[in-house]
Amino acid sequence: METRANHVLIGLFTIIVSVLAVLFALWAANWSSNRNWDNYDIVFTEAVTGLSTGGIVQYNGINVGEVKRLSLDPKDPRKVIARIRVSADTPVKVDTKAKLAFVGLTGVAQIQLSGGLPESPRLEGTPDRPVPVIMTEPSALQNIALAAGDIAERVRLILSDENIERIGKTLDDVNQLTSTLAGEKQDIAALIANLRTASAEVNTTMKKVQGSLDTVDQQVIDKLPALVDKLDHTLAGLDKASNNANAILGDNRQAIADFSQNGLGQVGPTLVELRVLVRDLRRVTSRLNQNPAGYLTGSTKPEEFEPK
Repeated sequence: METRANHVLIGLFTIIVSVLAVLFALWAANWSSNRNWDNYDIVFTEAVTGLSTGGIVQYNGINVGEVKRLSLDPKDPRKVIARIRVSADTPVKVDTKAKLAFVGLTGVAQIQLSGGLPESPRLEGTPDRPVPVIMTEPSALQNIALAAGDIAERVRLILSDENIERIGKTLDDVNQLTSTLAGEKQDIAALIANLRTASAEVNTTMKKVQGSLDTVDQQVIDKLPALVDKLDHTLAGLDKASNNANAILGDNRQAIADFSQNGLGQVGPTLVELRVLVRDLRRVTSRLNQNPAGYLTGSTKPEEFEPK
């Protein structure tokens, strides 16, 4: 009787737990369906490999929703439209960006939302497009692909036929140069020895020049006080002469003023008379040179006889 009663209790307990689990599942499903959601579209210009319906949508690392549908853009099949739903209290702003993120090494993709300044307005739909569109940014994988493509293009340009030909010519020139240098080892060794000797001579010369400069500098420093004293005496003499000139000008200021007023007025006529005198003297001298006797006696120069 006791064993049979224990089995009845265990069965009753199992039934009660099962019923409670079913009720909890129904309640959770009802709560999830009654929860407020906002729908958004995300347009990707890259392949969304690894992303599927029901995929996770995170905002700064926090789960806020899921992917409802994935479809190609009817107008441009190169684009993929992902319809997502996130909780209504998620602060999706006009400057919020979406990108693909890959979890671990399994290749499972999810959508990461980020950005959105506090002062930015909330992203809302328009009459033409009731479901607002969240802007996208390249994923890490797309950035790597773009960088790899850019690197490959640069490598292709570097390894073009023209550049390969130039590299070949450069290698030939280097090979020729090394061969020439190998054949001129003795001359190069002699050149290096000469350079060492010249360097030693230059160092010796520089030391001598430095010593001469030090001697000249010391001599200049030794003579500098005497030169400064002479300069002081010269400046003192000039100052004294300037004072004397000022005194002379002060004492003869009246005479200088009288001369400038009266004497300068008489200088002009005197210069005119001197010019006339000089002109007459030139004229007399010219006549004396031409006919001294005639000028003194007052007769003209006799004409020379010309036989017929």
